[in-house]
Amino acid sequence: MLIFYAGNKSQDSGIAEMEELAVPHNIKISNITCDSFKISWDMDSKSKDRITHYFIDLNKKENKNSNKFKHKDVPTKLVAKAVPLPMTVRGHWFLSPRTEYTVAVQTASKQVDGDYVVSEWSEIIEFCTADYSKVHLTQLLEKAEVIAGRMLKLSVFYRNQHKEYFDYIREHHGNAMQPSVKDNSGSHGSPISGKLEGIFFSCNTEFNTGKPPQDSPYGRYRFEIAAEKLFNPNTNLYFGDFYCMYTAYHYVILVIAPVGSPGDEFCKQRLPQLNIKDNKFLTCDEEDGVMVYHHAQDVILEVIYTDPVDLSLGTVAEITGHQLMSLSTANAKKDPSCKTCNISVGR
Repeated sequence: MLIFYAGNKSQDSGIAEMEELAVPHNIKISNITCDSFKISWDMDSKSKDRITHYFIDLNKKENKNSNKFKHKDVPTKLVAKAVPLPMTVRGHWFLSPRTEYTVAVQTASKQVDGDYVVSEWSEIIEFCTADYSKVHLTQLLEKAEVIAGRMLKLSVFYRNQHKEYFDYIREHHGNAMQPSVKDNSGSHGSPISGKLEGIFFSCNTEFNTGKPPQDSPYGRYRFEIAAEKLFNPNTNLYFGDFYCMYTAYHYVILVIAPVGSPGDEFCKQRLPQLNIKDNKFLTCDEEDGVMVYHHAQDVILEVIYTDPVDLSLGTVAEITGHQLMSLSTANAKKDPSCKTCNISVGR
């Protein structure tokens, strides 16, 4: 079990240095997850029988030049009983997903009076924690399901942009909108941020009209496409993220990928897959020979479609409402204090 040690080396009389204790070297980090890793090292055998504890100094990479024992804000000095290596280091309170860290190790021998004799520090090495796994995303999914609300009908997906965007697509991309890499909005540990390529669409409707809202954060021109052209039995649906931006309303990111496409293969390995006919967020089912679509009322859905989309499949027109830039989620940071949309493995 790991515990804190937040003492100051120059002031703590309970720690002394003796060269004969083995100094760890050739440190290896393995089995890295978003909130844990395994660490091992080599050391001379001459004093192994005297080693009772390991001291592990773990810091975010930008703090690697700070004093070893100076941890007034967040203690990162870990003390562990000497156990067989590799040793697992785990804890959501000091490890965040997708974050670079530095680590160094000391060996220590606890004396009968409670003082420690310690070795010199090892070399400092760097590593980066992993993204959320499917297990963590499933925890987010379950939290999102709680607040999704009842389902409303929809008939179109839509994408707002500036007029220049659509002109550029027509002139330089043969009329087809191309997937681009998702930005870093949402959960810090999301495996799709900065990696998945797709085209962002909205699908929420206004309660009183059943149609898309006339306002948008993303531009005054809107591409609308019939829902069945993007979402149908030949596509798979995945849960991507759940977050908020210090606001009362929450966002759910979903991914629609044509079956067998590169985007589908990417998501299949990393994201929880949803039943397109039966889930709490976005459904597609057949009624009397017609495809019928529903979306969750109480969350804002951000839908990523992973293949190119030709403008000829829909229409582009100017909206009559306002461009609400304050509602944009471009590179938006998730509120780490929200109890509704956070899980206990970092943010």
